[in-house]
Amino acid sequence: MIDPKEFHATESKVREAIETAKNAARRVGIDATPKSKFLDPDEAATEAMHIGRTSFAFELKGLENAAAVGEIEEALSALNGVSVRIVYSSSMAWITASRSTDITMIEEVFSRFGITATLSDSSLRRRLAWSDVEEGRYNRSHQRHRRRRRRELSMPSALRRQAAEESKALELARREGFLDGTFRTLEHKDPTDVLFTARTLITPLRLIVTVLFTIPVIAISYIPSLQFDYWQWVLAALAFPVVTYGAYPFHRATIGGFRRGMSALDSASSLAIMVAYFYSLAVMVYTEAGDPQYRVTSELVAIDPMAFESGALFFDVACAMTLFLLGGRLLSRKTRKNLVDELADCKPLPQSMATRVVKSRKTGEVTEKNIHVHKLNVGDDIVVPPYGLIPVDGQVVGGSSHVDGRALGIGEHEVKVNSKVYAGCMNGANTLKIRVLSTGHRTWLAALSRWVDKSSLNQNHSDALATKSASVLVPIALAIAMLDFTLWALITNNINQAIATSLAVLGCVAPVALAVSSSVAMRQGIEMAARHGVLIRDADTVRTLDFVDTIIFNRVGALSVGEMTVESVTADRGENPDLVLRVASALTLESDHPVSRALKRAARESRDASTDDTIPRLIDVSNVEIDENGSFTGLVEIPLRDSDGRVELRNVEAKLWRPRNLSDVQGRLAAAAVSGGTPLVVRWKGKDRGVITLHDDAKDDATRAVADVEQLGIETMMLSRDTYPVARRYGDMVGVSHVLAGIQPGHKAQTVRSVHNHGAVVAMVGDDSVRECFRVANVGILVDAMGSLPSASALENTQADVVLLTSNTEPIPWLFKGARRLNKLISSNLFLAWGYNLVAILAACAGVLHPMFATILMLGSSLVIESRSSLARTFSSS
Repeated sequence: MIDPKEFHATESKVREAIETAKNAARRVGIDATPKSKFLDPDEAATEAMHIGRTSFAFELKGLENAAAVGEIEEALSALNGVSVRIVYSSSMAWITASRSTDITMIEEVFSRFGITATLSDSSLRRRLAWSDVEEGRYNRSHQRHRRRRRRELSMPSALRRQAAEESKALELARREGFLDGTFRTLEHKDPTDVLFTARTLITPLRLIVTVLFTIPVIAISYIPSLQFDYWQWVLAALAFPVVTYGAYPFHRATIGGFRRGMSALDSASSLAIMVAYFYSLAVMVYTEAGDPQYRVTSELVAIDPMAFESGALFFDVACAMTLFLLGGRLLSRKTRKNLVDELADCKPLPQSMATRVVKSRKTGEVTEKNIHVHKLNVGDDIVVPPYGLIPVDGQVVGGSSHVDGRALGIGEHEVKVNSKVYAGCMNGANTLKIRVLSTGHRTWLAALSRWVDKSSLNQNHSDALATKSASVLVPIALAIAMLDFTLWALITNNINQAIATSLAVLGCVAPVALAVSSSVAMRQGIEMAARHGVLIRDADTVRTLDFVDTIIFNRVGALSVGEMTVESVTADRGENPDLVLRVASALTLESDHPVSRALKRAARESRDASTDDTIPRLIDVSNVEIDENGSFTGLVEIPLRDSDGRVELRNVEAKLWRPRNLSDVQGRLAAAAVSGGTPLVVRWKGKDRGVITLHDDAKDDATRAVADVEQLGIETMMLSRDTYPVARRYGDMVGVSHVLAGIQPGHKAQTVRSVHNHGAVVAMVGDDSVRECFRVANVGILVDAMGSLPSASALENTQADVVLLTSNTEPIPWLFKGARRLNKLISSNLFLAWGYNLVAILAACAGVLHPMFATILMLGSSLVIESRSSLARTFSSS
């Protein structure tokens, strides 16, 4: 047992030691007073509650009156952050309070009622152990604070201001209760590892400073009339801030890559800048190039060997390289569009308001109230004014309007009552009344943002591999530059000319062009597809699409419209067709499948038009089960004749099933099963009683989409549960080449796998009902995601590699065309990048390429490849 007196004595010593340390800190000018000392008691208690809570158990002596328990609990609950429960029978008090609560305060409350409260042994042990934990937590928190403070001080002033503004905005959102992630904390990170130069360091201010110092350097270097005594020393002073402050991002990337055993993409340019500057200083110190009367005439396009006989200065090269690099990197960053940021712009701001419509249950009065968007709940009715942003996913319950959904990739369309609308869409000229179905992170806008974020993350991994491959060019260029310097120095005995050609080699090499030749084009292509409502998982999917030679369409969902109608009801001899139809409807009563809806609608029309009283208007059904083949089985109560010829209601087992081939049904039912649309067979008491055929129209664009796919040289197949004659008839209607008929739902994945095992590269197209097929196909294409998925959150767990938000099949051939164009563009970009590097290095080694012009060529090659990738619009509709 721990003695409570010893514990309190130890605690008092700790407090004295802490107070002594605080007094010593005050003497050296450090205010160690806790923040809570400057707050009023209520604020201090509220802040202390966030430290954490724990439980205490007190053994009570002197608790003799059960009636006093309530009064004692009320007095203890008056303490800030304290909740209490006293058990009279065991004389124990269970108290929950913040870990910083002083135990003596609780003991004093008990003493006022004549009760002695003593902490239990387990509470004492827990409190001692927690003091060590708190000390360790404080030390770690202090270390994290110091590291964070050092990072903040090392950030540029513009970045610190941006971080401060975002911090204020985040705190404002937190006070308003808006915590859905709209405000993102600032993260100081580079695009891909340390190989790229940090974009946050390439600022307009750095470019302006570089321009101001570079202009006089280049003017004096290339205009002899501007050269005066000691002009070269003035150039050295002007070039110093350029090669240090201006080129700092490139030097930093070079050092970071060297520390990690890698070559940053701008390492060659960084080394060329430093060599050009310090070699020029050495030439001025040790040759006549430093004389006051020294004059020089520089060549811009090619290297003049005669110009380097008496010495050469490369201050212009160092400054121009820095200027061109900064300008090129800023220009490429401005021209790139990011879909993630575009989707973020469509999100409603935390401060935005929505008009909620509330109807009083008592008076029926309708009132409108403006509330924050994040306070909307499912089931609320809101009013969206003309040209207003729709803040939630919902269903139109009043009005009609033209809605612009291009931000989500679903285009412009008309909406009316019962139409679905989505967050991020813009309302047209009319007012809409919308019932909220999803808010915040459950909307389709948030789901699309998460998909694009994940796609970008996958793309970043591919970018990292491409960047590391391109970085191999840097050490190759360094080796070539050293070899070039050695050969020129030995052959011409002119060190200045050897340095000039080596600088040209380092300046012309373009690893960035290699790194972005595929990544920028791929990202632009994937984002452009998303802007058209086609979501692609990653770059590997785009590459696989180029090799697909077989497309399997699931008939329902991919080629046919969602709604079906009953085409005919054929009853066996002696059976009532109305009874056949109503039994089928009763078995599918709880299903929401298009087949079930068609049966229920036809049965309702038959009941309303029938005058036969022998068939009950409502057929009781129980114990309905659905097997793996999609067949419905249950007990139905129907009129049957007994042995005496009397009609009575009896419970019999009935089944609704779909035949796979011609051998499954006999006689006139077999003829009916193959003569029309989709057949359904109704059976009870072990005998087939009738066949119901269903009709569903093909989508308006299905025939055109299949024809376009066939023109691309891709073989088309259709997967169907129907018998072969029915499936073949439907396949001929839409134009598919092959039909896979009689495939039950549980066997569809196996069928797709078998096609794949025969050597075909398969793309499976269908709705969410064939999700298992997506997993076994090379590429899974989900159609009508907004209609077939149960919720927007299900988009993250889909097995599909490509998601079409709408039910149209027209984007499918467009998708394959775009993938082929994109892969072709990437191949040509790689060819251009490697071809440029080879030709430019050969020209630099031959001495026909000026070092400063080499940098212009290097940046030009990168910008040409980026412009090809950005302006090609690989997934455009044209």
